[in-house]
Amino acid sequence: MKSAESTEEIDAVLRNPALDSSPDSDPEISLFDLNHLDRIPKSQLRALHLVHENFVRNLASSLSAYLRSYVALNLVSLEQISYAEFLDGLSFPTCIAYLGLTPYEGTAVLELNMMLMFTFMELLMGSKGRSSVPAQRKITDIEKSIMQTLLRVVLQDLTEAWKSVAQIGFSVQSLASEPQLMHVMDPAEAVIVIAVDVRIGSVSGLMNLAIPSIFIKRLRHKFEQLQQVRRSHATEHDQAHLSGVMLGVDLSFEAFLEGGEIPTRTLLDLKAGDVLMFDQSMEQKLKGTLNGQEKWSGGIVAKHDKLVFEVGDALLAKSS
Repeated sequence: MKSAESTEEIDAVLRNPALDSSPDSDPEISLFDLNHLDRIPKSQLRALHLVHENFVRNLASSLSAYLRSYVALNLVSLEQISYAEFLDGLSFPTCIAYLGLTPYEGTAVLELNMMLMFTFMELLMGSKGRSSVPAQRKITDIEKSIMQTLLRVVLQDLTEAWKSVAQIGFSVQSLASEPQLMHVMDPAEAVIVIAVDVRIGSVSGLMNLAIPSIFIKRLRHKFEQLQQVRRSHATEHDQAHLSGVMLGVDLSFEAFLEGGEIPTRTLLDLKAGDVLMFDQSMEQKLKGTLNGQEKWSGGIVAKHDKLVFEVGDALLAKSS
């Protein structure tokens, strides 16, 4: 009988018109773009920016020494886009290097436009690297071999810059002129693109480094540790700086003994040996003020043949 009643109750609930769906009770439906990129946090992007600022600064010195010509580098931008968008923004033909990320899986992409590549080639061959119209052709095997030597310099500084995050070995897997022919990543895959402006005399161009976003996310805990270290270093630096600043600050300290009232004539007639009576008892502590604000309570004691103020308790700041 109890089972029958339970069945009837369930049927009654299911027949309840209040549970019928209505236009007013339908949940709101929003479209989801499957190509939407899973964004990397801004804090992690800032850390990446700092890493590659160090890379650019060191590489400028390394290339200038290696090419024996002044090379200026400037970090232009750091953004997250899809790999297809990155490929669409490249010129054709171009010089593109596919980089291994030892010991991690994945491939990064380093691109140099042809103007920069041929300028580097001229400098490496002993020319002055003057501005000229680049040949619109694929790079030859000999040119690839020459560029390999230059890329070793670039990747050495890149590896050094990334040591603050993790031990990563960047190495050239292959060189190509047509990036669309190499399917190292899915077109919809997100990448972090670091654009660097390179100037050699009157010649300038962009060097683009694309790193898979999924690779950056795998190192999330490494970036968090880097940020904690930087915050602690910044705190220590701030404390040292504040201490240095405070050493040169003049402070006024006073200790007050509260007493009664005396006539002005008595005050003017005071002579050595006279005694004044105060209302404050010997057990009552004096108030010490710093720049006019009461900070401590304490007492006057003798030390090394001098009268000094001995700090007792800290006084609570008075609300204004």
